[in-house]
Amino acid sequence: MIEQFKGKTALITGGMGFIGSNLAIKLAELGAKVTILDAMIPDYGGNVFNVTESEKIRINFCDIRDPSAVDWLVRGQDYVFHLAGQVCHLMSLSNPFPDIEMNITGTAIVMEALRKHNPNAIVVYTGTRGQYGSVVSMPVNEEAPTNPKGIYEISNLTAEKIIKVYNDVHGIRSCSLRLSNIYGPRSQMMHSRFGVANWFIRLAMDNDTIQVFGDGTILRDFCYVDDCVDAILRVATTPECYGEIFNVGSDIPVSFRELCDAIVKVAKSGRWQFAEFSPERKAQEPGDFYSDISKIERFTGWRPKTTLEEGIAKTIEYYAKHRDQYWTKPEKTLPASDKEKVTATKR
Repeated sequence: MIEQFKGKTALITGGMGFIGSNLAIKLAELGAKVTILDAMIPDYGGNVFNVTESEKIRINFCDIRDPSAVDWLVRGQDYVFHLAGQVCHLMSLSNPFPDIEMNITGTAIVMEALRKHNPNAIVVYTGTRGQYGSVVSMPVNEEAPTNPKGIYEISNLTAEKIIKVYNDVHGIRSCSLRLSNIYGPRSQMMHSRFGVANWFIRLAMDNDTIQVFGDGTILRDFCYVDDCVDAILRVATTPECYGEIFNVGSDIPVSFRELCDAIVKVAKSGRWQFAEFSPERKAQEPGDFYSDISKIERFTGWRPKTTLEEGIAKTIEYYAKHRDQYWTKPEKTLPASDKEKVTATKR
């Protein structure tokens, strides 16, 4: 894989965020000339610190909804990794328009720019396992029905279909990935609106209590970010993948109780307790889900290499070293009796 990217050019939309920054660093290590496009919208995860360890990455602060900027940036790129978009499924319940503008219109702008100015580029799009919605059997393969439960997931599915049209009709080689619960270093850690595993890790590191909705038996599959990046690079360099859709996750299901037990054990701090679903979360909860990843394994040989415990440990190690770049340390926790004394004093 090193030789395939050495000297090549790559544009990453949303490259200052979680997955994009990890991808950018890896591509730079492999000898690619990397350009990042990112609008740095507050709360979306863009963080300049994410890519400070590499001096080989060029950054352009602009928006995928700006046709003139995108037209310019796609020129001369061998690869375009399209990761930019609205990424909070809860937001779409109250305001669907960012999803429509960023995920649908933004994707159309990127693909039109490629059609006009660089039709020979190879495109990889990252969507979400939420595009499936509720499922009737598991593990879930790429042939399963897509019944999204929110505008966010619908907009991802629409973006995927737009890209497929440009592949089939305009000959722009592309493939789409449906990612399942990616976690690891360089994710935003300021709020819980996306990235459940990372948020739980933050709570444990702060010696706080993790809220587990329902009875904790809901199943998910979790994939460490380095394995996700490996999958992205493999499909980009495998011609048989162009025009295809692939799951990227793990075929090892984990309940939320098991996830929390693992996090608390590795962190050696924190705890968890059961909690009631909020109305918003209950409305969008699809139930059990874990991926069938046999297709991407068959096409590329990819399988995740990082166990859940290893991934949690690596994530904690990173944030322990760079916590101040992602969230501030909590105030010293007082015993309940002392908290009551402090509150009484402030009245």
